[in-house]
Amino acid sequence: MIKLKSIAAAITLSLLAGASFAGGHAESWTVDTELSAVSFGSVKNDYTGESHTISDVTGTVDANGVVSITLGLASVETMIDIRNERMREIVFANAPTATISAQLDMAEISALASGDAKTVETSGTLSLLGTDTDLDASFFVMRLSEDQVLVTTNGMMMLSIEDTAFNASIDKMQELASLDSITRVSPVTMRLLFKADH
Repeated sequence: MIKLKSIAAAITLSLLAGASFAGGHAESWTVDTELSAVSFGSVKNDYTGESHTISDVTGTVDANGVVSITLGLASVETMIDIRNERMREIVFANAPTATISAQLDMAEISALASGDAKTVETSGTLSLLGTDTDLDASFFVMRLSEDQVLVTTNGMMMLSIEDTAFNASIDKMQELASLDSITRVSPVTMRLLFKADH
């Protein structure tokens, strides 16, 4: 199990992995928001599992390997309107975005040819609610073509939030929804596409 400081941290982590293998042959690369998805799960009252999505993912990797990624927290979709509002207001404290930054080794990246795939460890820094958090995880990366790189989680990340700043917020969500429990481990999956800039 991979243990991170927050669910948001887990979600933004995947973007670093996509960036880390996207720079082989282009000056810069951009996240394709329409074809990218980040999902995380929750289980309430022990038996009811639900899947949630954040769709507003933007960012770039420049020719020097500098990563800059923004996650629009207002785009969280839980399939229940009131829960969407509570996620934005209570869990994310009305923060509009979370951001990450990293510096990548472009020499290693350039070796990945079209059709090749690799599992990679990556790291970076998350900035959210005034706190910087170090992040790391493992991802499966495939270059689909000269101009496209697909990134997915290498299996499923199981994220513990019990010791994070979000724990009190989850307590409040549980109280408002009159639930007996909300599990404090969340599975997270990612499908991310990077496209070359020309």
